[in-house]
Order: sequence, then C-alpha cells, then structure tokens
Amino acid sequence: MFDAEKVGETLMDITPGLPETDNFQHWPPWRPLVVETARRVLDYTGGALVMPMTVLVEQYWREISMGLAQHGIAVRHFVLHADEATLRGRIEGDTVLGPSPFRLKYLEPYAEAARTWLHDEAEVVDTTHLTPAQAALRIAEAVKS
Repeated sequence: MFDAEKVGETLMDITPGLPETDNFQHWPPWRPLVVETARRVLDYTGGALVMPMTVLVEQYWREISMGLAQHGIAVRHFVLHADEATLRGRIEGDTVLGPSPFRLKYLEPYAEAARTWLHDEAEVVDTTHLTPAQAALRIAEAVKS
C-alpha cells in the first residue's frame, strides 16, 4: 500500500514553501514524484502496489498513468463511487477525521470528472450501499478475474 498523499505532505514540508496552492496535486513535481516513488517501491518489493488517491484533474491522471506505463507498470484503475448525498453524509459523519470542508469542496469537481472522463477511465465500484469491507472485496474479486 502506497499513499501518494505522503508525497504531497513531503512537498508541503519544503522550506521555504512552494508556491501557495489549495491542493498539492497542483504542484508540478507531485505527479512525477508519485510515479517515481511507485516505480522504486515496486522495483524493491515486487508484487502489486495499491495506491489509493483521488485525482480529479484529467491531465494529472494522464501524467501519472502514462508515467507508470512508461515504466511497464500495469494499472488497474478503480473509482469508488457514491452518489453526492451519500458522499456528503460520509464526509460530514466521519468519526475519524471529522467533517472536512476540504473534502466537501471536491463534491462538485468529482461529479464533473465522473460525468466527463473519470468513469470512462476506470472500473467503477458503486459503494453507495456497500461497507468498506464489501467494496474492498468487490475490488479483490475483480483483480482475481
């Protein structure tokens, strides 16, 4: 499991800080660093790498997916989908992270990406009525087949 958000957190720790942004994915180094980190981890460990990350900008997804492909890394891209009301309820009721204005502001960008390109680029798992364990099982079953 590789959390690509950790790459963003590393960039946020650079001093003096990088140019102001509301999302570290907008920093140009983030995408190639995610690719390079994934490549290095796979070279070292072998096997499969699970990388949970929401990427809603098509250009950014293309940079990452093409970068992985250039290194011969096969990608199974899954989107965990839920309708807006369910997503909003999950964010507002999150007992671990608490309600997140940052995540709430991405509800519409997610809906737009889903309508225009994201769902065409991935295997969509509708989690509206699934527990996290059930969603994980669906993905595990899809990967086996």
